[in-house]
Amino acid sequence: MADETFPIGFGNGTREMRLKLANRHGLVTGATGTGKTVTLQVLAEGFSNAGVPVFASDIKGDLSGIAAAGEAKPAFVQRAKEQGFEWRPDRFPAVFWDVFGELGHPVRTTVSEMGPLLIARLLNLNDVQEGVLNIAFRVADEQGLLLLDLKDLRALLVHVADTAADLTRTYGNVSPATVGAIQRALLILENQGAENFFGEPSFEIADLMRTDRDGRGVVNILAAERLMNNPRLYATFLLWLLSELFEELPEAGDLDKPKLVFFFDEAHLLFDDAPKALLDAVERVVRLIRSKGVGVYFVTQNPLDVPDAVLAQLGNRVQHALRAFTPRDQKAVRAAAETFRPNPNLDTERAITELGVGEALVSLLEPRGTPAMVERTLIRPPAGRVGPLTAEERGEAMRTGPLRGKYDAVLDRESAFEILAARAEASTAPQQGGGVGGLLGGLLGGGSGTSVPRTGSRDTGRGRMTMTEKIVSNVASSAARTIGNQIGRAILRGVLGSIMKR
Repeated sequence: MADETFPIGFGNGTREMRLKLANRHGLVTGATGTGKTVTLQVLAEGFSNAGVPVFASDIKGDLSGIAAAGEAKPAFVQRAKEQGFEWRPDRFPAVFWDVFGELGHPVRTTVSEMGPLLIARLLNLNDVQEGVLNIAFRVADEQGLLLLDLKDLRALLVHVADTAADLTRTYGNVSPATVGAIQRALLILENQGAENFFGEPSFEIADLMRTDRDGRGVVNILAAERLMNNPRLYATFLLWLLSELFEELPEAGDLDKPKLVFFFDEAHLLFDDAPKALLDAVERVVRLIRSKGVGVYFVTQNPLDVPDAVLAQLGNRVQHALRAFTPRDQKAVRAAAETFRPNPNLDTERAITELGVGEALVSLLEPRGTPAMVERTLIRPPAGRVGPLTAEERGEAMRTGPLRGKYDAVLDRESAFEILAARAEASTAPQQGGGVGGLLGGLLGGGSGTSVPRTGSRDTGRGRMTMTEKIVSNVASSAARTIGNQIGRAILRGVLGSIMKR
């Protein structure tokens, strides 16, 4: 088992992925139309056959075809024959996911689970705005306010703006104008459909790590065609998912094969304009998640899209053709060539620009963990369908799959929105009985802090209050509401504080 491999292509010998070293991560690069998606499918099929679950984003919908048997295309049959094996169609177990719940099972998380760092990245906040967002999350923690969906976050921000003066004395300047800027960014996010992503039931990581009855790993496919309309949401979602894997999975050490292989397509979106704190977090996750049994494979057009600190962690490399029409393209070609272990029989830099569709320069890790010399390789044809499933086929896969019905219905339990709304209602409602309102009302001649009713001899048949009576009544109501708000808020905070300490 320790030496188990699967082939990904043939050239000067067979290029084989070693399962024991597959969690040392990898990189698949190349210009548009050079075969990256087919290579991704070949890798996913190989891992699935070996019993390793896979997660991959499907940018164009083509990867969904892995769930259907491939067609005996003459080019595939001929290529397989030249590579010394017989091509046979096959289909692979697949589960479809979609943040918007249209082309797959819904994927949701809560605002609290995503946390202020990723929320700030998602909203494109500056440092000051991110600081206020962190204060808001601290207030939610201290007051026991669950942040499940975007309406909870919006209600929390309103609460922070209303109590800005008090919070400023404790945490530093909290400007209502800054809160307003965050609210506007949140509105833009909602208009892009991101409210579908936040809520319950939350996505469970264990549902990514399944095998079928034959022991083959399930290929989890994220429908990303619509999600790509908001690149920041796409990148933040995948980073959140990667972080959840890192936090929830236990240490596994060196395994004979990975627990999960994670393909991050269009990886440049993760790193574009990313703040240093976020880049540091990505580097740390990529470096340490290997010991959790997870392999991460970045898929992008240009190797320069990936920061050097992350690039250094990627041991398995597949480089498809690059074009060298501009100075930046030429720099990318040189950089890609220099990342490979040199082959004295191959001009790597020149070969990168000469590769045909379906060809790649491949360097995979050898048994001792060192990269093999780069070789020009013809990627093997996939056994599944190359191309998308039909809407009917995808719908049938969802209806008969193992997760049918689990995430479909939205759960909306009591959280920050409901709690803060109840507080607001309680603070404006008339005070009854022996409370503050009742006390003031009694002093002013009534049973509550509201207008004194005019009945009997007091009314004298006029049907309305005099100006003096109106003034007295309004003053009593205002005083009751003010004192009631202060005492009620203090009591509620004390109760929530005691609950959170248990």
